[in-house]
Amino acid sequence: MAYAPIIVLFILLLLNVPVAYSLILSTAYYFIFENTSLSLSMIFQKMVVQGESFTLLAVPFFVTVGVVMNYSGIASRLMAMADIITGHMAGGLAQVNVVLSAMMGGISGSANADAAMQSKMLVPEMVKRGYSKGFSAGITAASACITPVIPPGIGLILYASLADVSVAKMFMAGYLPGLTIMVLLMIAVHVISKKRGYLPTREKRATTKEFWEQFKKSIWALFMPLGILMGLRFGIFTPTEGGAICIFYCLFVGFFVYKELKISMLPKILKESLTSSAGIMFIIAAAAAFGNYMSWERIPQNISEVLLTITSNKYIMLLLVNLFLFIVGMFIEGTAALIILTPLLVLTMTALGVDPVHFGIIIGVNLIIGGVTPPFGTLMFVTCASVKISIKEFVKESWPLILTLIAAMMLITYIPQLSTALSSLF
Repeated sequence: MAYAPIIVLFILLLLNVPVAYSLILSTAYYFIFENTSLSLSMIFQKMVVQGESFTLLAVPFFVTVGVVMNYSGIASRLMAMADIITGHMAGGLAQVNVVLSAMMGGISGSANADAAMQSKMLVPEMVKRGYSKGFSAGITAASACITPVIPPGIGLILYASLADVSVAKMFMAGYLPGLTIMVLLMIAVHVISKKRGYLPTREKRATTKEFWEQFKKSIWALFMPLGILMGLRFGIFTPTEGGAICIFYCLFVGFFVYKELKISMLPKILKESLTSSAGIMFIIAAAAAFGNYMSWERIPQNISEVLLTITSNKYIMLLLVNLFLFIVGMFIEGTAALIILTPLLVLTMTALGVDPVHFGIIIGVNLIIGGVTPPFGTLMFVTCASVKISIKEFVKESWPLILTLIAAMMLITYIPQLSTALSSLF
């Protein structure tokens, strides 16, 4: 009966009850029916304590960075820079789509935000140039998987908080896996574009002069990811403080450099930021209460012991966990699954000798790939709704891209240096 609240949680999620309410109701079930010796008020006490976490203050900061960026002209400069780099390749706009997501990873950190933005910005132009709607939506959703892996991804911050590892190390660990996904998707786009005859956006490779001209225009946008990296490396600021600095940097660039940001836009920016941040933080606080129940019943330790009886070979265990996470990601939104599963699995993996930083990248990549797959992938729904195509058409056109993402996931899983090299170096 100690596991009944977990069963209640999954039933509520499958019934499409909002994640935060599902977590609170399943925790309440435990305190009302399973452990009446504890006060129900513990739920709210734990939620308040979690909301006061300094580490998690980075979440609303970086959410706000993504919102400000969309109004400040940074996104359009990044797209122009991506076109200079990849526009001459086969499937030029699709390649731009992939590279832009990697650039956005250093700024917004949200896969859904990236998919929504590129569905409006790039997909209509791709369709005009002869790309099928299904492929346009598919590459937009698939490339959005890069965004939360490259710092400052919100998932990296959440995992660091849940697994008690350094946020700075998680940030460093995300760069090479994100670039791995980008390169493999670019190869897949090249093969598909050659087969279908999708043309470049530029007749020839950009000249050195053209490259430097666009680089100078985009340098203010490109400096932000580098600034975050260097600031963390030299101890100038913590990840949380870095989020606050990035907000002021985006405002400065938007008002005084690109001059696209207006005072009249600030109320709308604040509203979007508050709405997005509140939703995420409510889920995190509710998950903390649910985690309290799991700790009380020693569920993570019990599951770890059971898993270790299956196999003591970490490579086989990684394969089994990958399969499990991929399936979970198909049914449960990535952030919710990350919050629920991290405490359950991290003990097992560390006991088998898997670096917790490496495992954080594995679990993050797995769950975000689940967002591209049916039946409940959030990235799939975002792009299909924006592009106005059916799920069937999306899946038909996206399966080569999903296989590419799975190949990237296996490389990241079995080459731990992709995750640990930079974090060890710094």
